[in-house]
Amino acid sequence: MTTLSPENSLSARQSASFILVKRKPPIDKTEWDSFFDENGHLAKSRDFICVNILERGLHPFVRTEAWKFLTGYFSWQSSQDERLTVDSMRRKNYKALCQMYEKIQPLLENLHRNFIETRNNIEYQQGFHEMVMLFQLMVEHDHEIFWLFQFFLQKTEHSCVINIGVGKNLDMLSTLITFLDPMFAEHLKGKGAGAVQSLFPWFCFCFQRAFKSFDDVWRLWEVLLTGKPCRNFQVLVAYSMLQMVREQVLQESMGGDDILLACNNLIDLDADELISAACVVYAELIQKDVPQTLKDFFL
Repeated sequence: MTTLSPENSLSARQSASFILVKRKPPIDKTEWDSFFDENGHLAKSRDFICVNILERGLHPFVRTEAWKFLTGYFSWQSSQDERLTVDSMRRKNYKALCQMYEKIQPLLENLHRNFIETRNNIEYQQGFHEMVMLFQLMVEHDHEIFWLFQFFLQKTEHSCVINIGVGKNLDMLSTLITFLDPMFAEHLKGKGAGAVQSLFPWFCFCFQRAFKSFDDVWRLWEVLLTGKPCRNFQVLVAYSMLQMVREQVLQESMGGDDILLACNNLIDLDADELISAACVVYAELIQKDVPQTLKDFFL
């Protein structure tokens, strides 16, 4: 086992400082505009901006533009003119995709009798319908919604896709519990393998149902997009949420169904408090000798 020594992540002191100091106001429009020079090139480093987003968040008036950088819709190295060109290109590409779909949809419906029902069920089961709604509230145009959502999935390593990232997240969550909290891990194992696996809705909906407001959801999601303080931060978030019910689970010797019910009752959470708690877990983690599997997953 090796000690985590991340080159591209925050140090333990930096991670812990997010909890110990009073959070500064979120980045507003005036400050965001100051990050750019007269040609629209960023005058601050990507790392500087991402750390500030982790520690402070974004004002709603800034979020739409900032997310286009965080998702990769715009390049961090682009100028204002280049961004106008990129936006036009993405609009045309989206229109072309829509036209292509309109042409092949009748063929797909003829070849596959349950095509529409299956298509709708796939969107519903993944939780995408609820996630896309938040993108619809954030941006105005259909092509922006489409590309931002696609890029969000890519940037978060498809962590909310059932057959790609969700299973991996659950496996790493189990590994993390075993490493950091062996007593709790033993209890969960004694109640059957499904105790942790039943928490898959957290990842499918990217914790959307746990928060008190859409602003809290966006606040967490933009932290995930920064890659700070580490990759796959969503698993540390899930671990922190599970710790909220830990004492109740142990005292009442809860089984799988009761654990799931207790976790489902975690609602109206504050994003900043949850992010802070997950940063504490990260700060603890990088001080330990950890299995290579965890090191590879988080860095």
